[in-house]
Amino acid sequence: MDSRRTFLKGAFGLAAGSLLARPVLSATASLAERVQGTWFDISLAQWSLNKAFWNGEKDKMRFPQIAKNEFGINAVEYVNQFYMEGFSQAVVDELVRVSNGEGVRNVLIMCDREGRLGDPDEAKRSEAIENHRRWIEMARALGCHAIRVNAASEGTFDEQIKLAADGLRRLSEMGDLYGISVIVENHGGLSSNGAWLSAVMRQVDHPRCGTLPDFGNFVVDRETGEQYDRYLGTEQLMPFAKGVSAKTYNFMPDGYERDLDYGRLLEIVKTSGYRGYIGIEWEGSSLDEPTGILKTKKLLEMLGGRA
Repeated sequence: MDSRRTFLKGAFGLAAGSLLARPVLSATASLAERVQGTWFDISLAQWSLNKAFWNGEKDKMRFPQIAKNEFGINAVEYVNQFYMEGFSQAVVDELVRVSNGEGVRNVLIMCDREGRLGDPDEAKRSEAIENHRRWIEMARALGCHAIRVNAASEGTFDEQIKLAADGLRRLSEMGDLYGISVIVENHGGLSSNGAWLSAVMRQVDHPRCGTLPDFGNFVVDRETGEQYDRYLGTEQLMPFAKGVSAKTYNFMPDGYERDLDYGRLLEIVKTSGYRGYIGIEWEGSSLDEPTGILKTKKLLEMLGGRA
């Protein structure tokens, strides 16, 4: 309990410090004025087109081609769920061929449904670690720098830190053998608590292990609707970031996200020193997928991104 109080106290302290340190901006200052210059590259997360891939409207094997030809994006982030059924070396080889042919950079693979890396049952935790091996091997074949994983666990606040750190450390050691990093997204439960996930990172303490802050995934409890402060959480996760996910849901007429302060979020990212890829992840229902992707791309370009 004392440990948890320490984390919460630190979280509120950081929040207050952030507010005090943030410069007062003119009410007329645009978001673009708050984040100057071109300073990061844009990638496209495959999940942005999940409906089209699930219903067969688009071919999962042509994803790099789709990203480049339909959206003008030259870097992609795969989702393992689309390749689980019928997975084979031939599938990997074809994705390599298509991406190389289009000159598209393969950035990472988002991995789900492979077990809990922080499972209290050691045998299940070990199984989950081993289940990720094929995606690490695929990532190496594609030239990705990382796989994105989840830090799901069970137990008390502190128990879950220890369990998740154990699974992530062991998986990171596996990734090191292949030259692949293991990065964790805030993806529900305690992983959406920035203080908790940053504590996990400190305990893992492995150069191959990092975070992938997602601007939208700060719901700690879906049943109650409890949310962690997305700006504080992003600030806490950025020191460990090896990727960033630009989640969008709704747009205003001026082209900015309705519910997320993108100027503030990108200020946090830029101030951290991060200069890697920021991936488009459209997840709204107010627009069709292609339109949502293009609007997100335009917003990122206005705030310093290049496709």
